[in-house]
Amino acid sequence: MVPLLVVLAAYLIGSVSFAVVASWAFGLPDPRTYGSGNPGATNVLRTGRKAAALLTFVGDAGKGAAAVLLARWAAPHLGLTEVTVAATAVAAFLGHLYPVYFGFKGGKGVATAFGLLLVLSLWVSVAAGAAFLAAVLATRYVSLGSVLAAAAAAVAAPIVLGWTPTAIAIILMALLVTVRHQANLRRLLAGEESRVGARKGSPPPEQA
Repeated sequence: MVPLLVVLAAYLIGSVSFAVVASWAFGLPDPRTYGSGNPGATNVLRTGRKAAALLTFVGDAGKGAAAVLLARWAAPHLGLTEVTVAATAVAAFLGHLYPVYFGFKGGKGVATAFGLLLVLSLWVSVAAGAAFLAAVLATRYVSLGSVLAAAAAAVAAPIVLGWTPTAIAIILMALLVTVRHQANLRRLLAGEESRVGARKGSPPPEQA
């Protein structure tokens, strides 16, 4: 029962959408109503408010890291196993994708996945981050960088960690990131995907 409650708590933490929170704090429109409609840092950046986009990224990454760190801290006190800690990572990630507070319509999970990777495995996060930066710097496609980062994490996880519950959790999250980017991949193949810095359907900087 206790492991289930810990996993549920991780899901509830992951369900907090910092894109919506940051937009509210900066007086910006709801990020689900413009651009890609995705409540994430890249879409918030389309408003031109870099501070709001940064808060979104840090918040979404931080909630993933916090969920796992709390589970690890509680593990010796509550008798939690590595399976439970890995499950909290997946639960926090699913909370971002399907947030209970926002009608189960969430973001694509890149920032949250990165925060989770930082605490699950530093070396896997380095591999994923390097793939992301290389792709974005070369092409200016954040979506392509996200998918390649997910692929790098999925490959690096079993190499660095072995076939452990943590590695399996990372692979599962990498697959979910890729699935969430299906529409982006189709636009990439069609030559219609927006590059970073482009303002597709940008809202006014502030609400009236």
